[in-house]
Amino acid sequence: MAEFETIAVRTQLERTQFQEHSTPMFLTSSYVFEDSEDMRASFAEEKERNIYSRYSNPNTSEFIDKVVQMEGAEDGFAFATGMAAVFSTLAALLESGDHVVSSRSVFGSTHGLFTKYFPKWNISHDYFDVNAPEDIESLIKPETKILFAESPTNPGVDILDLELLGNVARKHDLILIIDNCFATPYLQNPKKFGADLVIHSATKLIDGQGRVLGGITVGNHELIREIYLFSRNTGPALSPFNAWVLSKSLETLSIRLEKHCENALKVAEFLESLPQAETVKYPFLKSHPQYEVAKKQMRLGGNVVAFQIKGGLEAGRKFIDKLQMCSRSANLGDTRTIVTHPASTTHSKLSELELEAVGISESLVRISVGLEHVEDIINDLKKALQE
Repeated sequence: MAEFETIAVRTQLERTQFQEHSTPMFLTSSYVFEDSEDMRASFAEEKERNIYSRYSNPNTSEFIDKVVQMEGAEDGFAFATGMAAVFSTLAALLESGDHVVSSRSVFGSTHGLFTKYFPKWNISHDYFDVNAPEDIESLIKPETKILFAESPTNPGVDILDLELLGNVARKHDLILIIDNCFATPYLQNPKKFGADLVIHSATKLIDGQGRVLGGITVGNHELIREIYLFSRNTGPALSPFNAWVLSKSLETLSIRLEKHCENALKVAEFLESLPQAETVKYPFLKSHPQYEVAKKQMRLGGNVVAFQIKGGLEAGRKFIDKLQMCSRSANLGDTRTIVTHPASTTHSKLSELELEAVGISESLVRISVGLEHVEDIINDLKKALQE
């Protein structure tokens, strides 16, 4: 099998009669058939071919094929957004009466699925603390079907031992689903540690330039088949244009991430040296509680740094307002450095108790470190942190 970078650059659709070097965009909603028998056989799935772009499209197929190879998976399906991927994956596999065990530290919208929407369909959940994975087995019930986690987590940048999760899932015959958004296929491959399905918000580092929305789930063929059938009927399809952009973005993922990670480590080390910053967390900082686990399962530490700022909410607001270059936004994984206050933005729907339970304080700041010169990033942060 080819190496990651070669897969990213050279996995392409067959050339058309025009012999193009770069894959063209297939901006079509539907496809034509040779005759009535061709149409019947296609809808009966006796032929593998494009029928309607809600089901499949050449650009979407190329994007999926790349991520499948990168993650060491069997099959995949692409979605309009990362949250469409999370929802569709879970909804396709869960039935009334099922139970999910999940890390408490999940993205705010994923938390909303578990607490607000799935209970309407009699689907329950229990959370385990990222710092107490030994509690997972005590939460498993006869009706537990899925073990779900993010690693690194959003926004606290905690690390979960994927090998441990894989062992628990196998022991109890659970479907292990890992949200791999912060790491991407370049930095981490959960399938190697026992994950059945891997989810990405392609909007983030996979796109890498803050241009388009997208999501993808890859994994075992039989599970992806269920997700495909659910999504074919419910319609959370990735647009051909966005699929084309994301497939091209994958060509530069490795080289972009090398620089993102280099910059992020330097930013984390800088913040750790400041009296204004408390509990700086970055997976490849030796002070990170799960540093050894991160080194075991990740190639590099990613581009997200989290830290507590002394002075609480007011100090955090003052810091964010004083930034000159870094962007104030809720996105991450962009070429541009982005600073976010999770408690008032991405996780604002959580109660005070829920925020406390997942370690999100009013003073927590998340930095998505970009590709600017690292000294310019550090200088902007330094000036904004000055009294």
